[in-house]
Amino acid sequence: MGVICGGFLRDTWDRATDRCFRFFPCLSDPARRSTLCLKVALVTLHLIFPGVLFAFDKDLIDRTREDPWYTAIYLLLFIATLAQYFLTSGTSPGYVLDAQKAVDERDALVRRTSLDSKQPASSKNGSVVITMDQNQSGRNYQRSNVTAWTKLAMDLYPPGSSIRTWTCSYCNIVQPPRAKHCHDCDKCVLQFDHHCVWLGTCIGQGNHCRFWWYILEETTLGLWTSILYIVYLKSNISKAWWVDVIMILLLGTLSISLIFLLLLLLFHSYLVVTNQTTYELVRRRRVPYLRGVPQRVYPFSKGLCRNLYLFCCARNSILQMEPMPSAQELEEKSRPYTCLDIFSCRCC
Repeated sequence: MGVICGGFLRDTWDRATDRCFRFFPCLSDPARRSTLCLKVALVTLHLIFPGVLFAFDKDLIDRTREDPWYTAIYLLLFIATLAQYFLTSGTSPGYVLDAQKAVDERDALVRRTSLDSKQPASSKNGSVVITMDQNQSGRNYQRSNVTAWTKLAMDLYPPGSSIRTWTCSYCNIVQPPRAKHCHDCDKCVLQFDHHCVWLGTCIGQGNHCRFWWYILEETTLGLWTSILYIVYLKSNISKAWWVDVIMILLLGTLSISLIFLLLLLLFHSYLVVTNQTTYELVRRRRVPYLRGVPQRVYPFSKGLCRNLYLFCCARNSILQMEPMPSAQELEEKSRPYTCLDIFSCRCC
């Protein structure tokens, strides 16, 4: 009897899930389903913490009536944090395939325009003479059918680099410096930082700045909410014990999350000012293009001000890629700082 009931329930569940997947095809993918569940859980947590506070804190409600701007600013921060979360989650991290497509399409357009302008003067008896310029950097490529993307990516490496060394074995595409293949997304990402489970996407060149702003807003919102919880417990600690238990549990959970967010914010702020990524910092010895770089040298750092400018303003385009520094530049960056460097603004 139990076996029959179990089989009936299993069949009913399978039919229900099939019907759900038919109406919502995105739920049929386990990875997208888990990402959606995490997003729903995060939004639910964001609604629980302020909702419980406004449900039990009568002093906060009275303050809202007297000073509505205080609660209005809090709600604006709450909405901005959730909006920044979904904006960061929906922004492409900058895939190498997209950059390759853009470069090859632009090169094909330039060639077609150049061919159309030269065709009347160079055509004889209906034949067209096409000339190809040599690579400006003087590199000699073994293949004659090298694409524009391959030339652009290889020009970012030191002379003598092999195409095979920097070709991704999964995507079969030449990776520029700082790019890495993400096994969760199954794509190569420009300036790969890490794959964020909560966002359901990679953090890379295209969305690292928005990710930092999201952490900042989330930290500010968590800090403000913790202060409201502490103020409530100070004035209402002895009124209803079961409410106090709920508040203390929520405050403890919020405090742990806030500590994690503060550490994450400080960590990514350090990465920003030194122009590094999480992958380069954690896996420095295993990253191929960093093996010959001294341990305390930041090869892609261009100074504090320049790093902040590049991070905030110059990473919107997927075609904005950094070349590997030369040996002379690495030697200059490995030189210790002196008092004269402060006046010469070397650190900036």
